Amino acid sequence: MPAPQDDNSAALAAMFQAGQSFAQGFMQWMMHGSTAMQNGLPSAPPAGVMPSAWKPETEEMVELQRAWTERHAQLWNAMLSRKPGDPDPIVARPEPGDRRFDGPGWAESPIYDYVRQAYLINAEYLKKMAEAVPVSNGLSKDRMRFLMRQYVDALAPSNFAATNPEFVKKALETQGESITQGIQNLIADLEKGRISMTDESVFEVGRNLAVTPGAVVFENDLMQLIQYSPLTEKVAKRPFVMVPPCINKYYVLDLQSENSYVRYAVEQGHTVFLVSWRNVKADLGHKTWDDYIEEGPLTAFRVAQEICGVDQVNALGFCVGGTIISSALAVAAARGEKPAASLTLLTTLLDFTDPGELGCFIDEASVVARENTIGKGGLLAGKELASVFSALRANDLIWQYVVGNYLKGGKPTPFDLLYWNSDSTNLPGPFLAWYLRNMYLENNLRVPGKLSMCSVRADLGRVDMPAFILATREDHIVPWKSSYLGRALLGGETTFVLGASGHIAGVINPAAKNKRSHWISDSKTANADEWFATATEVKGSWWPRWAEWLGRFADGEVPARGRLGSRKYAPTEPAPGRYVKEKA
Repeated sequence: MPAPQDDNSAALAAMFQAGQSFAQGFMQWMMHGSTAMQNGLPSAPPAGVMPSAWKPETEEMVELQRAWTERHAQLWNAMLSRKPGDPDPIVARPEPGDRRFDGPGWAESPIYDYVRQAYLINAEYLKKMAEAVPVSNGLSKDRMRFLMRQYVDALAPSNFAATNPEFVKKALETQGESITQGIQNLIADLEKGRISMTDESVFEVGRNLAVTPGAVVFENDLMQLIQYSPLTEKVAKRPFVMVPPCINKYYVLDLQSENSYVRYAVEQGHTVFLVSWRNVKADLGHKTWDDYIEEGPLTAFRVAQEICGVDQVNALGFCVGGTIISSALAVAAARGEKPAASLTLLTTLLDFTDPGELGCFIDEASVVARENTIGKGGLLAGKELASVFSALRANDLIWQYVVGNYLKGGKPTPFDLLYWNSDSTNLPGPFLAWYLRNMYLENNLRVPGKLSMCSVRADLGRVDMPAFILATREDHIVPWKSSYLGRALLGGETTFVLGASGHIAGVINPAAKNKRSHWISDSKTANADEWFATATEVKGSWWPRWAEWLGRFADGEVPARGRLGSRKYAPTEPAPGRYVKEKA
């Protein structure tokens, strides 16, 4: 379509042409591939895409282009007819929650207003275009959606100095100082190797993060086991063992006193033990999935049992920690052991049929590449892992800091959760390669006896203790319906609760603040949608509901222990220990 012409509107005409080129360029990129995409993402249209889908002559494509052209013409005409004092012509609006264009400068100038709305029209068009392309499998469609979103998010006019009125305003107000500061921020982040998301000078692990009192009572190459000091006169007879994910630091569960899940568990009268995973270096690059099971939860269970003089513990796993602890309990069952009386799983995948957008990064070629390199010994660098997770929420975890730190020259505000998010960890290559193939790629854990772990055949059906399973409704890492599938794999009675918010914020929802909500239902259906149809929304945190459930497995009460550890397992250093302070 030719760009609208007006002798007095050459600039707007050029912008219109740029918007059209933006959409057409993306379609050409989808057709011919992008050599810039890495990490196992396809460099050509996904397998199964019908050739005719790439032709604009198809009926749906023609209709999308007609509607796109019509909206641009509508926006163009509205801009040309705009007079001083007229309300802003609104043809396209940002999606709810999109704050990129909230600044007044976008509406005050007709040029920037046009740029903003033209971008939104193009973005919506590209989303619909990606949806319209027929593919033969769900993974191909997910990859197309993911690639489209990365492209569209990256090209937002708010990300560039020339098309962001807030950059210009800030530069004028500060007489150019914001530009100087932005360059300094950029140089500092380049030296650091990552984007600053928070004021890191405010926080320190052991000073104002991970401050629940306790001590390290055991350590091996892969983990330190922390026992926390009691905060009640009496405690449950059975200790409580927590296994966080090894792909980041444990203190997400123990941020500050007011939002510490660890402290909350201690306050409920539990003797809490927690696995603090090692931030591995090259000398541990040979460690495997079996090593993490044997040296992690199975060892933690044994130490807690011996210190407390009991036969069983209550166990918790979070995210990958939930997959590891469930695998460990399956191994124990195959050995004729039952070290746990109950199991809590927080945002955990056991069935990887739909792993969410992380699945876009994983295919046979990418896994083979890992197996042939670091899979034989080596490390996945923490910054690489952090980049993957940031890409899943690029507007929130990349572009808003590009704009705030570099264009506007600002400093991010202190936020404990984002400090933790930036504190990345390395992973051993053999562990990672095995995990990617057997969980994400082949989904073997759900098949009884399919996987050999620690020299035994694992069957989740033999993990037959009662289980409390929490998923979160907006989780982009562990889709809640995928987490729900774990109910059918475990052998014991399960209680499923759906929390509001996402992967982290939905878990770290302190009872004292009692924010958000959660959903409950007694339904035992295997279908997640059917469960939700019967569920009741309950205002407030899910923590008290979990605490009440866990109390059923306390096995009575005993006086709180005056000392941590035991003669065999004497405390060696105060919590949080040195492992969690090691940097990637």
